[in-house]
Amino acid sequence: MHRTLAILFSGILFLVAAPGYGGWEQDWEQTVKAAKEEGKVVVSSSPGTVVRDVLTQPFEKKFGIKVQHSGGSPNKLVSRVRLERAAGKYLWDVVVQGTTTAITSFKPMGVLDPVEPALILPEVKDPKHWLEGKLWFSEKDRVNLLMGLATRPGLAVNSNLVKTDQFKSYQDLLDPKWTGKMVVGRDPKIAGASQAQFLFLYLHKDLGPEYIRALFNQKITMSGSDDQALSWLGQGKMYIMIGPPETNTMDRLSRGVPIGLVPPPQMREGSYLSPGPATLMLLNRAPHPNAARVYINWILSREGQIEYARATNVPSLRVDMPPDDAPSWRKPRPGYIDGYTEEAMAGRKKMLAFLKTVPAQ
Repeated sequence: MHRTLAILFSGILFLVAAPGYGGWEQDWEQTVKAAKEEGKVVVSSSPGTVVRDVLTQPFEKKFGIKVQHSGGSPNKLVSRVRLERAAGKYLWDVVVQGTTTAITSFKPMGVLDPVEPALILPEVKDPKHWLEGKLWFSEKDRVNLLMGLATRPGLAVNSNLVKTDQFKSYQDLLDPKWTGKMVVGRDPKIAGASQAQFLFLYLHKDLGPEYIRALFNQKITMSGSDDQALSWLGQGKMYIMIGPPETNTMDRLSRGVPIGLVPPPQMREGSYLSPGPATLMLLNRAPHPNAARVYINWILSREGQIEYARATNVPSLRVDMPPDDAPSWRKPRPGYIDGYTEEAMAGRKKMLAFLKTVPAQ
């Protein structure tokens, strides 16, 4: 007969195999069985049909567990979770979003559990399967696990109107011919791709606050929405988008929208490194704790990472991934700015204060 240990974690009772009595295999078997009894897992991620499909269909097919998925802006999710928890409601299990959401919102709210206690599968848990022999986290409490890391594109253009190879420096955007022809999606004072890009511009030693001020003098259009900005770009109403959102842009590219990404290595100032939508969070007091554990182990497995890296174009931090079709510039490069750490978030506070001094367009 197998022995089990009862472990209380974040108010939830888990039954796991005792040492020497089945090990991780029994733990996994029992967790999957309990997950199927729970029936579903509730997952939030960045928007886009490609991301939604890859976060739902393979998992449902493999385990027969329903994925209740919601895709949208991290800011709206944070507001929703805050209101729900104030009302005593705990509705979410797993969040696949960005590090800014974790560090500046969810972590201060106290709604996250450490991810490592949820890891079961050896191919997920053993650091040897990950780059540099470690699990990657964006902050010291290890509640935000990085699945991938990429060099981020800072500019997108309408490929029918503008050639990507004509940009060699961010200073090129100050050319008068681009006045009134550039757009930003989500307000850079709100977490997202726009904010990450403006943080890069703010922190870069050759750009900085005065460059941003000059850029705004170019009569940049602030659309207020990533989708709106991409629509205007694809329609040719705007020529250049600053800080294109990764998943939304790739979704439109897959549908043949005439959008081109400017490769960061051709820019003199380089770019920044970010996991973008490839970070993982486990909400505490999850309504489906066992399904959440199964989901986390699946998405971090080689199988899950192949699916997710292909969908998001973010290179996985696993070391056993097959070759992919992503452009070589997507791989992390030495010397580029880390845009995802707690230290970067400290710079973000200064940038947000500065942006309040820049006249709105």
